[in-house]
Amino acid sequence: MARAVESALRLIYPPQCVLCGGRTDAEFALCGTCWRGAEFTGGLVCDRCGLPLPGEDPGEPVHCDDCLVTARPWSRGRAAMLYGETGRRLALALKHGDRLELARPAAEWMARAARPILVPGMIVAPVPLHWLRLFRRRYNQSALLSARIARLAGLEHCPDLLVRARRTASQEGRDREGRFANLAGAIRAHPRRRHRLAGRHVLLVDDVMTSGATLAAAAEACLAAGATEVSVVVLARVAKAP
Repeated sequence: MARAVESALRLIYPPQCVLCGGRTDAEFALCGTCWRGAEFTGGLVCDRCGLPLPGEDPGEPVHCDDCLVTARPWSRGRAAMLYGETGRRLALALKHGDRLELARPAAEWMARAARPILVPGMIVAPVPLHWLRLFRRRYNQSALLSARIARLAGLEHCPDLLVRARRTASQEGRDREGRFANLAGAIRAHPRRRHRLAGRHVLLVDDVMTSGATLAAAAEACLAAGATEVSVVVLARVAKAP
C-alpha cells in the first residue's frame, strides 16, 4: 500500500533537480544539465585541498602548486567539486538563498570525496560564523553540512567546537595576503569545548575554499587547543584559471 501511494505521488509530483527544478529520476539529485556543469573531483587530486591534478595516481600523496608554496596547518583535504558553474550556484544558494535542503545532497558528495581521509575517532566541526552574521543569516551552512557528514561517516559532531572571536570583513575582493591578514586570530576554540579537542584528529567542514585562509585560521585554533591533527573537506574548491 505504501509503495502504491509513493508511486502515485511520484506521478503527481515527479522528482525535481535540487538546483534548477528540472525533472530527475530521483529525489535530491541533479538533472542532466546541472550534472554536466558539476565538475566533481576524482582521479588524482591534491592531498591537501582536493584540487584535481593531471596524470595518474602515483600511489603516494601529491600536492598542487598552491599547497606547495603555501604552508597549510592541516594535513589532508578534499573537495567534492570545483567552484565552477554548478558548484558556484550550489554554494551561493545554500549560503545566501535559504536553500537548506541543498545540504543533504551536498554533504553526501562531500562525505564521498572525504572517504580516503576519514579515520576512526575523528571529531567533525564546521568553520564558525560570527554571532552577528549567524543572527542575520539564521543558520551556518557549514554546520548543516558538517552535521550530515558526521552522521554519514559515523563520527562525533560538535557544531560549536570553534567560535569567531571577532567580526571580520568579507573576504570578497581581497588578495591572498589580505585574506590571511583578515582572518588572523579571528577563530578560537570554544572555551567550554576545548577538552573535546585535546589529543583528537579534527575534520573541519566549510562550503568553499579559495585561498584557504579561513580553514587555516580554524585549523590553527584547533591545534592551539590541543588537537593532534586537522583534515578538511569543502563542497567546492576555487581553481585558478589556466
